[in-house]
Amino acid sequence: MTDRILFTRMESHRSDSHTLERYVDTGGYRALTKALSMSRNAVQEEVKSSNLRGRGGAGFPCGVKWGFLADSFPRYLVVNGDESEPGTFKDRQLLERDPHQLLEGIAIASYALGVDQTFVYIRGEYAKPARRVQRAIDEAYAAGYLGQDILGSGFALDVTVHLGAGAYICGEETALLNSLEGKRGEPRIKPPFPAVAGLYASPTIVNNVETISNVPWIMEHGGSAYASIGPETSAGTRLFSLSGHVNRPGNYEIVMGMTWRNLIFDIGGGIPGDKAIKCWIPGGASAPWFVPEFLDTPVTIDDVGANGSMLGSGAIVVMDETTNVVAAAHRIVRFFAHESCGVCTPCREGTTWIERILWRILNGFGRPSDLDLLLDVSDNISPGLRWPPAQTTICPLGPSAVSPVTSIMTHFRDEVEAMVLAGSEVAFG
Repeated sequence: MTDRILFTRMESHRSDSHTLERYVDTGGYRALTKALSMSRNAVQEEVKSSNLRGRGGAGFPCGVKWGFLADSFPRYLVVNGDESEPGTFKDRQLLERDPHQLLEGIAIASYALGVDQTFVYIRGEYAKPARRVQRAIDEAYAAGYLGQDILGSGFALDVTVHLGAGAYICGEETALLNSLEGKRGEPRIKPPFPAVAGLYASPTIVNNVETISNVPWIMEHGGSAYASIGPETSAGTRLFSLSGHVNRPGNYEIVMGMTWRNLIFDIGGGIPGDKAIKCWIPGGASAPWFVPEFLDTPVTIDDVGANGSMLGSGAIVVMDETTNVVAAAHRIVRFFAHESCGVCTPCREGTTWIERILWRILNGFGRPSDLDLLLDVSDNISPGLRWPPAQTTICPLGPSAVSPVTSIMTHFRDEVEAMVLAGSEVAFG
């Protein structure tokens, strides 16, 4: 069993892992050759049998999602590289350091899905990764891995890089499709889902960069080999962006199933200055926070979900005992309020009100009524304040802003109350 799938090449060949020469020398494009010798259905079944789940946030089984594609043409594959969740930087490393791995995955997936045009949507701030991907595309065309009659198979595929303009909302798949079409980046009401009516109203599969980058390994070694890595419902390896109060921040590829204690203290090196851990965000800014009682919870999609949070985008932000949790929550909510597209009233108005209330408390102007007001406004965005969240909005951005609020009010309400009381004593004597 392996504990490295995606980072192997860039760890052993740090200086040129992004080049076609190095990729081919280390076995690159063998999986594509194998896939093109199989039927499209056989390739889809191989991916389905791998139990690969989406790495962009929702964790939906990749092969099952491919099976939803409507039986009409043209159809498209769109790769979501709009990595904008605070604390998330794993896809950037894949785009910049091993773009041919992604391109081979794209070619295999496109063949399996009957797609002849794929778009790679990359965050606009990722200038260097975008250049690396475009250079890899040019190399792949020249070598016959893209374009017409790929490897003499009769299969043709064009790949286009599209840069976003820095809008977080375009990470939501339907907002991304609107952006690709030249429209304002706003989420669409579903159904219809993209697999039925996506890009240009045609059947479309949207997959995350990390998800597609796993496909070459699965094709070369087999879906059953991938499914045997880690827990059954969280198969394969997973990339995590570890940051915050840890001694060794960075991107790590792990086999899921280890505990959070292993990940934060053994892999991340623990907390600087041997301070105590106060809490951590387990899956990007939109995920509810974990506290030390969850340190021995396994790092799997289902175990994290059963304890009221999610692995989401794979961003882990650790906070030590000195952290002002109101300040941390305010910073996150401020981000979501700024990035709201404004279409849904609960999100447009609610995130702004939450940000203002937290600012009041943080700056010594909090009122006792603000505690209930925070929860009341949050309940209007995500009714019931439960997990998984209900929502009064088209997309999950609004409920994402609620997560830090419910986290501090569940685990640190006494600290919030103390800040309100201290502020009231200063303001009103």
